Amino acid sequence: MLVRIPQVLTPEEVAYCRHVLEQAAWVDGRITAGEQSGKAKHNLQVPEDSAQARELGDIILRALGRNPLFTTAALPLRVFPPLFNRYDVGMTFHAHVDNAIRFLPGAMQRIRTDVSSTLFLTPPEEYDGGELVIEDTYGVQSVKLPAGDMVLYPATSLHRVEPVTRGSRWSSFFWTQSMVKDDGQRRLLYEMDLAIMRTRADLPDDHPGVLGMTAAYHNLLRQWVEM
Repeated sequence: MLVRIPQVLTPEEVAYCRHVLEQAAWVDGRITAGEQSGKAKHNLQVPEDSAQARELGDIILRALGRNPLFTTAALPLRVFPPLFNRYDVGMTFHAHVDNAIRFLPGAMQRIRTDVSSTLFLTPPEEYDGGELVIEDTYGVQSVKLPAGDMVLYPATSLHRVEPVTRGSRWSSFFWTQSMVKDDGQRRLLYEMDLAIMRTRADLPDDHPGVLGMTAAYHNLLRQWVEM
């Protein structure tokens, strides 16, 4: 399931993130890659333990907390602290699949990467190339979103970043361990929740149809959720 979420960050938050990142020290992006993806990766990254990464990561986590579409699409249990990368001219990330398990920094805890996220920080008119290309059950999809917008997709998906040919592409990326690890089940719950929202806009909350759909949603969630 691929979900585009508009305006996760406000224009002011995007501008602040860009300002902080302009002062950051960028290093080889392979520092967070696994063995397979490290061979495919050619970009720059802000060290995940840097003050800038922690500050901006907190801004993004707060933004996710106020975004109902992220909650209904990802059903988050744990979110890996957001990371930040940069693709200058000639940089790319060849086709790969994200690591299944990540260690949470500073904690003796692991996270299963069910959902991958890319939050764009650069307006598309500022660079050429750099599309995020995702292969999912509906075929190959190319994603290049306005600054502040985000895309969610299954971490099991084969994906790549096309070479940048002009300008520079900056983004944040991170993973979510969902309460529902199966992508097909998450897709069904997501579509059902959206249908409930649309129905509630036309019918009172105590309408039998609304009550029935809501009960079915929560009973499926209760059956599939893992805590």
